[in-house]
Amino acid sequence: MTNNLLAKGVPVVVYDLSEDAMAKCEANGATIASSLNDPEITSASTIITMLPSSPHVQSTITTLLETNAIKPSTTFIDSSTIDPSVSKKLSALVSAHNSCKMIDAPVSGGVGGAEAGTLTFMAGCQSASDLEPVRKYFEIMGSNLVHTGGAGTGCMAKLCNNLAMAISMVGTSEAMHLGEKMGIDGKVLAGIMNTSTARCWSSDTYNPVPGVLPNVPSSKDWEGGFGVALMLKDLRLAMDAKGECGASGILGTEATALYERMDEDGRGKKDFGFVYRHFTDGKN
Repeated sequence: MTNNLLAKGVPVVVYDLSEDAMAKCEANGATIASSLNDPEITSASTIITMLPSSPHVQSTITTLLETNAIKPSTTFIDSSTIDPSVSKKLSALVSAHNSCKMIDAPVSGGVGGAEAGTLTFMAGCQSASDLEPVRKYFEIMGSNLVHTGGAGTGCMAKLCNNLAMAISMVGTSEAMHLGEKMGIDGKVLAGIMNTSTARCWSSDTYNPVPGVLPNVPSSKDWEGGFGVALMLKDLRLAMDAKGECGASGILGTEATALYERMDEDGRGKKDFGFVYRHFTDGKN
């Protein structure tokens, strides 16, 4: 996402706990900040965060506001996937600070979509007009921007999306494992599924079976993708939301249990398509 902004001539200041990540951004033209309190950050008109979980986002945005150096009318864009109630609280906190605005705008499209600039942004904010000053950045980083409604609704949409994605990955993995056990070549079965009624993103774009598709995590020992631990975090948030609003369903509960077992087995950093390996190892 940063590299796409830089490629379009947008000046970007980067701060991250990973020095390696910052070095890669700097090599592509980004300015490196020394801390969250760095004037290069606090003087920015747009601040984008993408962090692992709710506490990280809450701590970061609170720290930034507490500097009392944030410019009036700054737009905060949080592309993390977090608890919608936290997004709502942060939106209210940001809005009370010198006419600043906050947009919860989690993404869909994976690492490949981030690299290609084809992400979908699900944007929750107080008014659709809040998107206009920063639309140009969304259009550089992605190909689809959807205003989902008020504060927190972007995160709500993302949780629903990831719930369906996790369930479809489990289903695709189970079907591909069954085909393998019955002697069907993985590429042949995937080709059939991808031109038939089983077609889905987990099968035609991100197939979990090694060797079926090149340049996807499953063909790289499930490295470099969307981690099991991150998917588990999103599933737990979705299950919490389901309990709060009284929604029904059983597949999310089963998927959450599967990802919990993989995480407990020390596979938290593997791509979430590792669930296929979970079946082949007979651990389901």
